[in-house]
Amino acid sequence: MSADPLAAGPDVLEVRDLDVRYGEVLAVDGLSLRVRRGEMLALLGPSGSGKSTLLHTIAGFQSPTAGEVWLKGRRVATSEQAEPPERRDVGVVFQNYALWPHLTALDNVAYPGRRRGLGRRAAREEAQLVLDRLRIGHLARRRPAELSGGEQQRVGLGRALARHASLYLFDEPTAHLDTSVRGVFLDELVVRREATGAAGLYATHDAEEALGLADRVALLDAGSLVQLGTPEQVYAEPVDLWAARLTGPASVLKGTVVEGKGGRCVVRVLDTVINVESTGAAVEPGPVPLLVRPGWARLGGELPGRLRAVWYRGPHSDYLVEIAGAEVLVREPGPPRHTAGDEVSWTLSRTWPLRGRPQPEARPETGVSPTSPPGRSEHRPR
Repeated sequence: MSADPLAAGPDVLEVRDLDVRYGEVLAVDGLSLRVRRGEMLALLGPSGSGKSTLLHTIAGFQSPTAGEVWLKGRRVATSEQAEPPERRDVGVVFQNYALWPHLTALDNVAYPGRRRGLGRRAAREEAQLVLDRLRIGHLARRRPAELSGGEQQRVGLGRALARHASLYLFDEPTAHLDTSVRGVFLDELVVRREATGAAGLYATHDAEEALGLADRVALLDAGSLVQLGTPEQVYAEPVDLWAARLTGPASVLKGTVVEGKGGRCVVRVLDTVINVESTGAAVEPGPVPLLVRPGWARLGGELPGRLRAVWYRGPHSDYLVEIAGAEVLVREPGPPRHTAGDEVSWTLSRTWPLRGRPQPEARPETGVSPTSPPGRSEHRPR
């Protein structure tokens, strides 16, 4: 990822005050954003948040109700008129593959090359290289009906990569891929971006994928932009509890900020004062919900608690610590060294005061549900 994606070049995409309606349903609500050359912007949100609608509008498959879409400094869509998809310099990967059933995998991927003016042989050679990199080169002669869902998805990915577009639109492209193939695709995507300077808009509901892939992340809720920032910003400094839960496991404690400035923050939790890491910005003193990510707490320290559950995750173990009126998820490397029911001590190394949109009253949220099935990786009291 580039250190400063906004300095990488001019806008490849700009969306201005975009509204998109389906009848009475406002799927995209006053959304504005821009993507620079070479930048990958992830759209992270739950189902129904407007991710697919936004991509379809940018691609030209859906018309805006209001607002504008600009590609490389050229206005391509308004509520009154819109250029057709074939005139927009974008490559699209759909959730439903959208492969031509009468063409082989090789010819599906070679099609963009033919559209660029390559001869049949050159386009096929290029397509074969793409399929080889996606580990399905041996399936080049098969038609879509002869491929599994995951194999069809890789053909769709290959066809988009062969497009050589200035902007790629990805609509949850790895949804049907296993972990190893997903890694191959994401690696290939990074290589293509670095080689061509292409930009990307990547829709996903997977926070880990968004944070690991993107230069910036846009959090969407009901068609509106909730937060836009670097992966580090949206994870460590979410604007509210909803954004915190969307971007990863989130425990919330009732606490009080005693003092906060210069990258340190003094907080009071359970009548215990702790000096923790925060951001460089000054934090206003007073009572406030405190966000705690799993890596921001550790066992051993000033605060008492009881282990409600323990999960072994392979490279690390998760401990759900029950305290007065709340629960905190603590993550440590290695196998479990305690079992559920144990009395433990713990402490914070970092926190973030949540001062965003008001949240409804509910039981303490840890952001770890659904948890592992009982009897498999949960360690119960002996």
